[in-house]
Amino acid sequence: MSCILESSTRSNGDLNTLSLWSYAEQLFLKKDDNKIKKQDAPALCDLHCCKDGPIRNGLIGQKSPSINPERLKDFGEEDYLNGDVKTWEMKIVSRNEELNRDALSRIPQSSSRTSLSSCNKLIRFEDISAAAFKIQCGVQKTPCMYSRLSKQYGMDIYLKKEFLQYTGSVKERGVLYLLTSLPQDQQRKGVIVASDSNFSMAVAYHASELRIPVFVIMSTSMSPARVKMCREYGAMVISYGTTAKDSQTHARRLAQENGYLYLEEEDSAVYLSGLGTVGLEVYEQVPKLDAVIFPAGGHCGLLAGSAAALKHLNPHISVIGVESENFPVLQQSLKAGHPIEDQACSNHHFYGDVSGLCFGSNSLQLTGKLVDKVVAVREEDILISMLRLLEYERATVDAEGAIGLAALVAGKLPELKGKRVAIVVCSGNLELHLLQQCIARALTLDNRVCRFSLVLSDCPGDISKLLEILAREEARVLDIRQERMFVTSELFTVEVTCTVETRDKIHAAQLRNALLERYPTAAWTER
Repeated sequence: MSCILESSTRSNGDLNTLSLWSYAEQLFLKKDDNKIKKQDAPALCDLHCCKDGPIRNGLIGQKSPSINPERLKDFGEEDYLNGDVKTWEMKIVSRNEELNRDALSRIPQSSSRTSLSSCNKLIRFEDISAAAFKIQCGVQKTPCMYSRLSKQYGMDIYLKKEFLQYTGSVKERGVLYLLTSLPQDQQRKGVIVASDSNFSMAVAYHASELRIPVFVIMSTSMSPARVKMCREYGAMVISYGTTAKDSQTHARRLAQENGYLYLEEEDSAVYLSGLGTVGLEVYEQVPKLDAVIFPAGGHCGLLAGSAAALKHLNPHISVIGVESENFPVLQQSLKAGHPIEDQACSNHHFYGDVSGLCFGSNSLQLTGKLVDKVVAVREEDILISMLRLLEYERATVDAEGAIGLAALVAGKLPELKGKRVAIVVCSGNLELHLLQQCIARALTLDNRVCRFSLVLSDCPGDISKLLEILAREEARVLDIRQERMFVTSELFTVEVTCTVETRDKIHAAQLRNALLERYPTAAWTER
């Protein structure tokens, strides 16, 4: 597969003689030679790398100023906004470089969503390199480490731990580059978002760090923990409406009335370039890569941007996307040739951005051109993947972060056996009550927790005999319950329900056979 991005006149041989960072620095400085220096706002590295101020996110930052609430006009419920919000359009165009029109000529732009850069269809390797240089002071260069899961799945697995970013998500990369690319007058006015997604969390944190006024509109049904987190990042959080649509409408109205820039996650070249820096880092950190696995779904900007970088550096690296079988938005969109807006794809808290709508033709076209394979996995595979990461890597991640490993858990990629594979673990923002439910369900799916019921005579010593069998089979009793009043069998019997912990599927089968041999009427609760 030929790479969609062309790096002016620089050959791959020349790229191998320079490090990625030095090349990005030269390119970025060259682009800035003809720009007029502005003194109104400090540069990014001045904000994050100054001498004074507390250390945050492994860097030195400054405390963001308070946001004056009187800047907003009417926080309460009003008539819905009539008309669209004015958005600022931005292009990154460099001299003497050929635009990749071939990859972006097939799919028409969707007209149902407003975009920060709806007309911008240009993305090149130089843009990604410039983004890597510009955001290096503001985001973590996360480790890409060899995993203990390698032996279990028969390949060398390296985990790119993007969940270690300050807000727990890879979205920080695209957001930071997007915010620093805004004109200074817009930075002074502020930005506004309307959701509790990872994108909004990243906007709240980095806008505050850059001293850009930031407002987050959330519906009243949002988790209190999310609201608290956004406020701690430095944003002004406004609760409005009972649905996400209500909060989005209110945010657009406030943006129009107050001059704020309404931001939503879309596939502008600037945002994709920021996300594509993950591909640069993976290529630098893991030599001789054979494949890289990314989360996909409707929000496939990470997949598209990183594929652009990886395929430019080495066209032989396989780039694979993984999405949920319950929400195969990307596969359907690629098959149809345009973004699919399936109303059945609701933003369930468990799936997060994996279940979102396909938000742009640019990332979809890049995915179609550069991504070698897109596979879908079951919810059960995602849950077991979350359990594996917690046990083997001590990593607490959400569905979006675990879905890449789920493709290996489900056996969907047998061609990668014996190869060197990197998996991007992109998000770790899972609410505590969901975490508890997910781990409990995963243990059951993995045959680590089993439950059975049987009827015993209500005589002294019968339950002790049952416990002796469980001890002999090395099963740990988690819970045991007795029911006497509502037993439908003969009189003077007791129904006993046991929940036990086993090692694996083989151990669970051995325990089941031992119980059936002694208690033929034992009923095993299916998963």
